[in-house]
Amino acid sequence: MAASLETPNPTASLRHQGPHLGALAIVYTALFSAGLYPVTTFTPGQPHWPSPSKPADVIVSYFLAHASSALACAFLHAGAFVVLGIFTAAIVSRLHFLGVRAAGPWIALFGGFLTVFDGLAASLATWTLIQPSVVQTPSVLLALYYFSFALGGPGFSIPMGLLMAGVSVPAAFMKLLPRWIIALGMFLAVAGELSWLYLVSPKLLFLIPLVRFPGFVWLIAAGFMLPKVVTYRRLQLTQVAA
Repeated sequence: MAASLETPNPTASLRHQGPHLGALAIVYTALFSAGLYPVTTFTPGQPHWPSPSKPADVIVSYFLAHASSALACAFLHAGAFVVLGIFTAAIVSRLHFLGVRAAGPWIALFGGFLTVFDGLAASLATWTLIQPSVVQTPSVLLALYYFSFALGGPGFSIPMGLLMAGVSVPAAFMKLLPRWIIALGMFLAVAGELSWLYLVSPKLLFLIPLVRFPGFVWLIAAGFMLPKVVTYRRLQLTQVAA
């Protein structure tokens, strides 16, 4: 008599193989925050990274006098975005593992990788503008500065909103995350897409840090709370539904 095939225990669990999402989010947050320290100060009267609304001579004089601070910022932020890229790939892999077959993970992948590309490009543009042969040419310095800000400002918040939405929407339908994380992710996603309007209305600049800093909380919370274990039975059901 032929031997019968063994049927896996429906209650057996499978664990997603990949880096720890919460740890990646913490490393990203730490590196990015550390990069802000050299160019941000809470002491009145002390120089800090100029905003695009500042006069051209203020922007030029800052980078002439504080090239080393700008270099430290660019270096740490470049590292932070590499970690964010790993986080993006890992969380999309996790969503697929959990049975998400909708477009959400692909939207998250696009948004996350575009955020990383823009962030790295902004860091490299900053590195370029502080080079001795460039920083002495105000017109070139200013062009690179505004380009860097465009990439690291709305170039960050718009695709970052897509990453958050791409994770939050399927997580809501499949109840993969607590409601407050989903609500925060959707709120920040909307703010991120609205930051597109900053390009024609500078008064909406506040939307960019609104996405960036509460976004640290969302990334860490989603990284720790998204399930990494699924039962064999649930995996079968999602495969049938697909």
